[in-house]
Amino acid sequence: MSESLGGVMKLNDETVHETELKKSWNRSLSVIRAEIGEATFKSWFRNVEFGELKEDQLVLYVPTRFMRDWIEAHYAQRLLTILRKESENIASLVIDVVNYKNEAQKTEKNVNSVHLESSKHITKNFSDSGDHNSMLGAPIDTSLSFENFVVGPSNELAYAAARRITESEKVSFNPLFLYGGVGLGKTHLLHAIALEINKNWPQRKVLYLSAEKFMYQFIRALRFKDTMSFKQQFRSVDVLMVDDIQFIAGKDSTQEEFFHTFNTLIDHNHQIVVSADRSPVDLDGIEERIRSRLGWGLVADIHPSDYELRLGILQSKAETHILENPEILIQDDLLEFLAQRIDSNIRVLEGALNRVIAYSSFAGRPLSIDMAKEVLKDLIRASQRKITIDDIQRKVADYYNLRLADLLSSRRSRTIARPRQIAMYLSKMLTTRSLPEIGRMFGGRDHTTVIHAVKRVEDLRNSDIAIDEEVEILRRVLEN
Repeated sequence: MSESLGGVMKLNDETVHETELKKSWNRSLSVIRAEIGEATFKSWFRNVEFGELKEDQLVLYVPTRFMRDWIEAHYAQRLLTILRKESENIASLVIDVVNYKNEAQKTEKNVNSVHLESSKHITKNFSDSGDHNSMLGAPIDTSLSFENFVVGPSNELAYAAARRITESEKVSFNPLFLYGGVGLGKTHLLHAIALEINKNWPQRKVLYLSAEKFMYQFIRALRFKDTMSFKQQFRSVDVLMVDDIQFIAGKDSTQEEFFHTFNTLIDHNHQIVVSADRSPVDLDGIEERIRSRLGWGLVADIHPSDYELRLGILQSKAETHILENPEILIQDDLLEFLAQRIDSNIRVLEGALNRVIAYSSFAGRPLSIDMAKEVLKDLIRASQRKITIDDIQRKVADYYNLRLADLLSSRRSRTIARPRQIAMYLSKMLTTRSLPEIGRMFGGRDHTTVIHAVKRVEDLRNSDIAIDEEVEILRRVLEN
């Protein structure tokens, strides 16, 4: 094996000095940095180490297989082309994963790629002082099990994917990304996954926490200068579940740490489950490299519930109340009324049933639809205004296969401008918002832009059958 670049290497019986090759390498890095941009360069090349030259083959070192595979797939060929222009001694390129586990020195760069061969020792330290999840994450709610999760068309993919994770130690897809609006069952599924894995695979270390708590733990580690312990702790788990990842938007340091934690766990085939209120591509304020990784596994959307699912959930909750208090009489027509009139989210729906039952108990009045109307008039009034501009923007973006950010951007290409005009038109037709309000919701545009969009779509509906059908489809989807 040739000597490392700390001294002199041999190439075809000729002596090649370190400085010459190092200059070629640095010039090549400068070229590729200019081509791909500073942010992308930092993501993929900051931890690449110039290794050695074996005959005419240049060896580079990276900390994880994940990073090696990505660079090989996306940048290796271009990098080799640049290197060959800089040095005629380089004919080919190899990217190897450095194994740090036998090295005594633990620099910050090494910690960024902690190998999990040492995780048994780390885990033992946790178990000596208490439960892994309770120390770092949030407690698991035992009532949020799979058995208590009501499945319907709007959530069946997310439910099936969550179940699959708990059935085998082999990772089927990684990460699992669940997204949907508030109160649709994302957190319930995360707790159910944790409960089921703890039951089926008690030896596996499961950590569940919110993105906010991840950020808090990281900031605390920085404050007490204990980042090495933080990295080891989070990268030693078998299953990491992070709820509401959108809350680290704009938090650059936290995103950087999450990025490295994510890479290390994925690289060692350890399961990651993440939830958010929107799809990975629409996570504004989250770095592109993170959004890209979040979409690599299985992305499962939890849609707003339909009537049948809401009724099923209410029936399940009613059975629980009756078991706890057999004297309660809950008529089917009351449950049907609630399922029909309150459709914002499951959490609000369950809260509405609890409010009605509590009021009945306190006031000594039997449960009825009239009483529910009286007790829940605020919820019923709020649910009557179903369509929002946010709803319209997301539906239009999904329909035309656009990012929400594109719809709100200043870009004027036809593939974006036309859907944006349709979204403005629908906002005027289906909401009570004023023209200036609509303009502000579309990236701070002037009300005259909205007027032009409405007039343009009206004209197109009269002259273009295809456009008229598209607008009508979107209107029906939003109103139903």
